[in-house]
Amino acid sequence: MARIAGVDLPKNKKVLFGLQYIFGIGHKSAEDILAKAKVDPERRVSTLSEDEVAEIRSVITAEYKVEGALRSEVQQNIKRLMDAGAYRGLRHRRSLPARGQRTRTNSRTRKGKRKTVAGKKKAPSKK
Repeated sequence: MARIAGVDLPKNKKVLFGLQYIFGIGHKSAEDILAKAKVDPERRVSTLSEDEVAEIRSVITAEYKVEGALRSEVQQNIKRLMDAGAYRGLRHRRSLPARGQRTRTNSRTRKGKRKTVAGKKKAPSKK
């Protein structure tokens, strides 16, 4: 089992897709890493030798910010926006969408489960 940046890569997947299990590595960066490490992207993770895994690991540590370091940087950026009182920071603080999406309907991912508010009864009309 290949372990890179504290993540166990799935054995049965191709290396190109296995690398994407690491936070901060997407399709394009996985392609670039494998090209620099001179590893065929079509190979399975289980067929990699220790030397190839070490080469991939060295390329990632030298050129990419991944996992814990990247997560902490993202959290620091959000905290900076909140401390500065920026609009995006306020949206993060209130757990609302920060990028201009509508909130009258949808946005359930950010807002969470619906909290039903009882409707007011109509007052009887005077005639």
